[in-house]
Order: sequence, then structure tokens, then C-alpha cells
Amino acid sequence: MDLAMVAVETLLIGVHDGHLTYRAAEESLADNEHPDAAARRLAGFGPPFGPPFGPPVNGRLIHSTSWRFDGGRIVLTYAALPDPDPATAQRFPALGATTATGTALNPSPPHVDRADVIAHAARHLAFLHRTDPAVAEAALEHPPLWALLDAYQPDVAGPVRPLR
Repeated sequence: MDLAMVAVETLLIGVHDGHLTYRAAEESLADNEHPDAAARRLAGFGPPFGPPFGPPVNGRLIHSTSWRFDGGRIVLTYAALPDPDPATAQRFPALGATTATGTALNPSPPHVDRADVIAHAARHLAFLHRTDPAVAEAALEHPPLWALLDAYQPDVAGPVRPLR
């Protein structure tokens, strides 16, 4: 049986000159490597940090935000923040710039741009900031970053939708 290749994509999210920024790092998942470990490695965060159920150390956070089927691959997307080098990153797409839409019977849009994935991750992080005590505590270490993420309409994981 032919299985789709699995890739891990890590979006390093930061703030530079008052704007949200991102850098994307992606590679195929190695045999027997856990996707979480690959995402941490791609972010340059190294081994797990902090206690398993405690607050992240230095406000660093890594979280799985979505998956998509793209070019015969399953891409697992993680958000990692704060980006240790946001000056080399690209600016986030404008609020409301996303177009991918899924439905209950067809959850995967036919095409998903990186802007869609980034906006979805931002909405997911905004939701976690409001609902997860460990994320809220980590956010205290980086107020400008989280203030900009909070501009996104909070949303849980699920189909990628345009901003309302």
C-alpha cells in the first residue's frame, strides 16, 4: 500500500517593528521521529522545555495547529513562538486576507495558501491564549506578540475558514 509522505512545517511567529512576522521551516518526517520533536528541531528550540503540564520556559511555546493534504503529502503544521530572529522573517498577511474554506462534508479546501495556514494558526493561538492557563502564562513573557495575535478572531482547530 502506498502511503502519503508526511512533512512537518513549523511557523516561527514573532514581532518586528510592531508587526507580526513568520518564518516557515519544513521537511519530511524522518523514520521514527515524533512530529513534535521535528517541529521543535525546526524551530531551533531543541529538546522539550519546561515540565510536561506546567508553563513554558521563557514564554516559548510550540503547538500543533493544523494539517493539510498538499501535493501527495500530509503536512502537519506547528506554530512556534516567539521567533528568536523575527528581523529576518516576513510580515503576516493582512487580517481578512485568507480565502480557503472547508465544510462539514468537504473539510479540505481544494487549495490552501500559506496565508490561510498562518491566519488559522493565529486564530488558534488567540483561542488558546484565552482558554489555556499555560499559554496565558507564557504570553506574559511577550506582551507585544500576544497583543497582535489577539487581534485575530479566536477559533479552535477545525476546517480552515476565512476571517469574519
